Amino acid sequence: MSIIRVGIVEDQPMVMENLTAFFEQLPIFELVFSATSVETFMEEAFAHLPIDVLLLDIGLPGMTGIQGLPLIRAVDKNMDVVMLSAYEDSERVFSALKAGAVGYISKKSSLMQIKEAIEIIHRGGSYMSPSIARKVIGFFTPTKKKTDNKEILTSRQHQIVEGLADGLSYKMIASEYNISIETVRDHIKKIYKKLGVNSKAEVISKKLKGEI
Repeated sequence: MSIIRVGIVEDQPMVMENLTAFFEQLPIFELVFSATSVETFMEEAFAHLPIDVLLLDIGLPGMTGIQGLPLIRAVDKNMDVVMLSAYEDSERVFSALKAGAVGYISKKSSLMQIKEAIEIIHRGGSYMSPSIARKVIGFFTPTKKKTDNKEILTSRQHQIVEGLADGLSYKMIASEYNISIETVRDHIKKIYKKLGVNSKAEVISKKLKGEI
């Protein structure tokens, strides 16, 4: 396999250090450029082209990864840009794909999964972390979730959702229903899974829309 020239745009030092150390151990990869912002990439990347695959964070200082995607792709149209992000919400995923990303990898992914994703993309494929792919498939697959959400939650879970919508903390909800904070957290995890969401804000949004 030919050498894959990789670039990284990432502002979290620990993530950058881990990726750099990992790529340096693998003979099939050459880390040719790294930057902590889109602006820095635009200023300095030309001296390091070609870049085969660029790992691009979303939550960057200054211009976000999604905002910078069209500019980055214009630098080298043959460069494949892959989002490497902690964000997994549908809005950001679709915005990134519409802007030209050929893959979307969760930062929860292991280094070996990132390696596999880059290899697949370099061979002409596309890649999405399983949790993200499930969201995309769910978006296009008709389900009964919106009409069944009220039925899939237990009465206790409905009470907890009410508490969240009222702005109560986990501690206050636990006190209100005479249960432990750990029990509240356990219910929250189950609520997230049942509703297919990843945050308290999404739960509250569904509640306010009457979907649960």
